[in-house]
Amino acid sequence: MRRALVLLAALAAVTALAYWLADTGGMIEVQVGETWIGIGVPVAVVLAVAGFLLLHGLLNGIAWLLGIPARRRAARAARRRAEGDTAVTRALVALAAGTADQARIEARRARALLGDTPQTLLLAAEAERAAGREDGAAAVFKALAEREDARFLGLRGLLRQAIQRQDWAAAQRLAREAEALQPGAAWLREERQVVAVRMRDWREAFALAPPGAPRAALALAAAEQEPDPARAAEYEKQAVAADPAFVPAALAYARRLAEAGSTRRARGVLEQCWIAAPHPDVGQAWIAGTPDRLARVKAVEDLIHRNPDHPESRLLMARVALDAGLTGRARTELEALVGSGAADRRAYLLLAELEQAEHGDTADARAAQARWLRGAANAPGAPRWRCAACGAEHAAWKAVCAGCDSVGRIGWSAPGSVPARASGPGAGGA
Repeated sequence: MRRALVLLAALAAVTALAYWLADTGGMIEVQVGETWIGIGVPVAVVLAVAGFLLLHGLLNGIAWLLGIPARRRAARAARRRAEGDTAVTRALVALAAGTADQARIEARRARALLGDTPQTLLLAAEAERAAGREDGAAAVFKALAEREDARFLGLRGLLRQAIQRQDWAAAQRLAREAEALQPGAAWLREERQVVAVRMRDWREAFALAPPGAPRAALALAAAEQEPDPARAAEYEKQAVAADPAFVPAALAYARRLAEAGSTRRARGVLEQCWIAAPHPDVGQAWIAGTPDRLARVKAVEDLIHRNPDHPESRLLMARVALDAGLTGRARTELEALVGSGAADRRAYLLLAELEQAEHGDTADARAAQARWLRGAANAPGAPRWRCAACGAEHAAWKAVCAGCDSVGRIGWSAPGSVPARASGPGAGGA
């Protein structure tokens, strides 16, 4: 409605102008030499308007003719773009369907139509990988890595390939380059942690460890790898904090504290570990600084007062009591342990030794020893360091299982049982 009103107003204005010019009259005269031309004002206006329209149409026609090549190029580009988008879609469908060869054909067609854009290069690389052509994929990933706008994509592809072929040195280098481009990327953090474990770079593996990782085991391994004593002590402290029942970390940290003159703190670490998970090595470390045998009995009483009925507490007390000549105390502990049904081979062997200490080389002593030795033959074996993944036994705790190469899965357990903490936060505690 508004347009109609504006049009009517314009027509009225033009009509009024035409009548005004007609009523005004007048002549436009042009004289050149002897030649004289006279034109009425209305006619001159009409001729001027007609000339303008004619010139405008002529210029537009010339511009249209000159724009034909550009329009043809634009049409071809649009057609190539549409065909390229179709090729990209077909390549994606082929990848999803598992037809790798068809995906490679469509990816090449997309590159030919659209050029080497980050999208077409990434699509081509994935098509090459799907077809099992890792060399071709590597070449495309390198082309991506050379572009400033897609360098991270290229590095990620090369990193995946390096991990797949287990080239851990190259993977670590690529991961660090990618980290510089995208700091804090969650996917990259996980990959870096895997690479660090494979490279046995325990300090980086611990720094990047996710919540479910064996942090105590990684921290202790990092401490063993750290040349700086102060930083090694910090790693051992973090291992104990991550899992107070992780015996190897408690022993290492207590030993370092004792060497630094902090004997009281060292004993506190050992006591907390014994409360969390009694272990024979912790008991030996506790009495190591007490040469007097009777004093050792008192020291052990101080250690086990929170869990005196634990099998390891009874075994430790029986051992030091027997060494101190307190055979009655030793027998009380061992017989209570056997009566509880939790005794293993060590308790029966200590009872056989106790018979010898009490009765000497007599017939009664030999008969009692034979009875205890038969019990030892039928009793469960002593706990050992075992891998929760493959069951391999180890003389001492290690970060990596020599049998299956798993990390943080070695724990303290009896034969035929899974280490109680091998798969938990400590991954190797008692």
